[in-house]
Amino acid sequence: MPGGSPVPSPATLLPLAATTTDDAAESVTNAASFIEENWATWLSIGLRILLIIVIAAALRSVVRKALTKLISRMNTSAEAVEGTALGGLLVNAERRRQRSEAIGSVLRSVASFLILGTAALMVLAALKIDLAPLLASAGVAGVAIGFGARNLVTDFLSGVFMIMEDQYGVGDKIDAGVASGEVIEVGLRVTKLRGDNGEIWYVRNGEIKRIGNLSQGWATAGVAVQVKPTENLARLRETLQEVADTFAKESPWDERLWGPVEVLGLDEVLLASMTVKVSAKTMPGQQFAVERELRWRIKEAFDAAGIRIIGGLPAADEEEAPADPSASVAPPSALANPASPQSVATTPIPAPQFPK
Repeated sequence: MPGGSPVPSPATLLPLAATTTDDAAESVTNAASFIEENWATWLSIGLRILLIIVIAAALRSVVRKALTKLISRMNTSAEAVEGTALGGLLVNAERRRQRSEAIGSVLRSVASFLILGTAALMVLAALKIDLAPLLASAGVAGVAIGFGARNLVTDFLSGVFMIMEDQYGVGDKIDAGVASGEVIEVGLRVTKLRGDNGEIWYVRNGEIKRIGNLSQGWATAGVAVQVKPTENLARLRETLQEVADTFAKESPWDERLWGPVEVLGLDEVLLASMTVKVSAKTMPGQQFAVERELRWRIKEAFDAAGIRIIGGLPAADEEEAPADPSASVAPPSALANPASPQSVATTPIPAPQFPK
């Protein structure tokens, strides 16, 4: 073609096409040979990975179901005890249910993490992946995360042990040091308290160094009364014992008391007063109501028996006599009489008179 590049002839293109065809055929042959040589290995690896996944899923399902059944059995036993006297005094079914659910959730999460983590490592090992660098990197990352989130880890571990040891539960009145009140929610990281004035405290479990549970076991109700030191001790003891016996037999106080009301006797003796103390063992959290009722009954009994309490109105026969009007008048002075020696002694000496 004039003015342009010459067009190659078909005879020239035939060798190039033959070369390209030969290369493609060789590539296909090599690929087929590679697949033929390694398909058994790939199939073996695939079946191994599938077996690992199936076993891990089945094991996780079995473990979770076993834990769920265990938690259900614990809740059933708690409900069976709830209707008895022991259940009403010592066992809180709702508290046990929440505690068992929390423990079950933690155990299920830990079991799932262990099973699935082990299965993942086995799959990577089946794929011929070197796990040493991965484990080393994971260890370094774990240490870094542990230092950064040590407070979170501390709160979580403290919450787990608090729940497992049943240190407190929903409905308990506790003193956690940083705050006190009634427990309304127990979590693995935070405990929620309602204070005496209605405020809600969110306390991290890791910050709780000591716990005073006011709702477990039993409580003591103590009442101290101050009376005149001139009161008859025998009549005083008799009156208090009568109040204690009557109080312990009446409903609903007979259910709230875990023992007899004891008259402990004189707790303090002073010149102007003496203190008598009464004590009783009560259900947890009922000591304040028992104390208020005892004070009420003791005051009524003392008024009926004529026993005077310090701070009360004085008796009619001991009212003070009216004040003497002359008590505010100053006594007569000896200086008022000009002839008295005191008046003469205070007379000024006249000045001497000199002749002019």
